Amino acid sequence: MKNSYFITGGTGSFGKKFVEYLYSKNLAKKIIVFSRDEHKQLELQNSLPKNKRDIFRFFLGDVRDKSRLNWAINEDVDILVHAAALKQIPATEYNPFETVKTNIVGTQNIIETAIEKNIKKAILISTDKAVSPINLYGATKLTAEKLFISANIFKGSAKTVFSIARYGNVLGSRGSVVPLFLKQNQDSDFFTITSKDMTRFTITLDEAVKFVFERIKEMKGSEIFVPKLSSYRIIDLAKSINPKKKIKFIGIRNGEKIHEEMINPFEFNNIVEKKTYFKILPLKKKIINKILNKNLSYNSFNKGKFLSVNSLSKKIKENLKSFEK
Repeated sequence: MKNSYFITGGTGSFGKKFVEYLYSKNLAKKIIVFSRDEHKQLELQNSLPKNKRDIFRFFLGDVRDKSRLNWAINEDVDILVHAAALKQIPATEYNPFETVKTNIVGTQNIIETAIEKNIKKAILISTDKAVSPINLYGATKLTAEKLFISANIFKGSAKTVFSIARYGNVLGSRGSVVPLFLKQNQDSDFFTITSKDMTRFTITLDEAVKFVFERIKEMKGSEIFVPKLSSYRIIDLAKSINPKKKIKFIGIRNGEKIHEEMINPFEFNNIVEKKTYFKILPLKKKIINKILNKNLSYNSFNKGKFLSVNSLSKKIKENLKSFEK
């Protein structure tokens, strides 16, 4: 049975790819795209096959505006995918109030609207930055996660269930390091890297979309789904693009981590491990006082195995068309 989907941030990196996945595989009876960018909406509309356009609805709007959300969700919606967010760390650090309005107040608006409209399932697209955050973006996404989990309690008798998909850096997404390195490879005498020790998780857009779609099918409410991902050294990523180019180390930016973390030690107290992902469940009362094993952590360094330069080079070439400049 096909579902109707409402996607916030529907013209962003993830949203656009998720929409493409739904219609290309004939998985949805209706797709409602909600975003702020009229130009990107027009581009997406023009890219649609003519035989698919009748299942689409496009709404300009901001998740900060609850009245607009209520207007946009004026038909039956089964699944709400909340991907809208301000995410560029330097910009969010410089514009904290705007970040809070979008990432926290906007998420509250999404939750309240989902409950009022009796939507079956709502899933939040989150990030490794939400784990032990040291920057405002991460702190707002952690808050958004907490709001989504708590919504399963304060929804009362409403049928809506709320869950979270949390994953790492999307390879080649807007503002990420791959497009920067590709540009520097053409225009600069060197690559700029903040620290020689820096590592990151990696996931492609295709992998992220498939992960979220599969987790929507199984979600019952309150779960945080975390995929098992490969890690890489930033310095190896630069070498995979041009091994002969010089590297300039410029120092860590404000709010930046050396290694990203996907699951913190506290969350390991109530986790289910699957073949390709972890499922973090709400903490049960019987283990609240359990002594934490501080050695347990899932970060981009402690796996001890990194993608090789050749593997990274191959991954970049395979996904080059999906990279955003």
